[in-house]
Amino acid sequence: MTLLRLVQHHAPVFKAAARNNSYKPSMMRSFSTFGALLHGKPGVAKGDGPYTVHFVTPEGETIDVKATEGDTMLDLAQRYDIDLECACEGSLACSTCHVICDEDYYEKMEEPSDEENDMLDLAFGLTDTSRLGCQIEMCKDLDGITVRIPSATRNLRVDGSKPVHH
Repeated sequence: MTLLRLVQHHAPVFKAAARNNSYKPSMMRSFSTFGALLHGKPGVAKGDGPYTVHFVTPEGETIDVKATEGDTMLDLAQRYDIDLECACEGSLACSTCHVICDEDYYEKMEEPSDEENDMLDLAFGLTDTSRLGCQIEMCKDLDGITVRIPSATRNLRVDGSKPVHH
């Protein structure tokens, strides 16, 4: 049932209750038209996981976190409240979750896709070991990885870009 039909269906009940002063807030039931949208993995909390990731903030602070198989750096940053921007929410449409990886661990990762490389071209402070945090998935080989968060991001939508209508 659509929201409009639902409201129209129950409108006479609410009108009658309002006329008789018999309306009570408990008569209203909350409802939702869709499920909740969740980031990361359901059921995984801070401190869960066999793997360790070391984040180095732009200020030089090192934050050690625990990770599970398949967690992305973006998932971990959100779970542990680490300031790693994610303008596109991990949909590979920006470069704001750009991180710089240790060279030893960079060699253990799969090659970046063409789409990731296209987005990395837009990243601030690009290096030979740059990756997008939303594309680095944790696995046994990456246990102990250190990722450095650059001092700035390039968010075209926020940094003054104006949409072009086609």
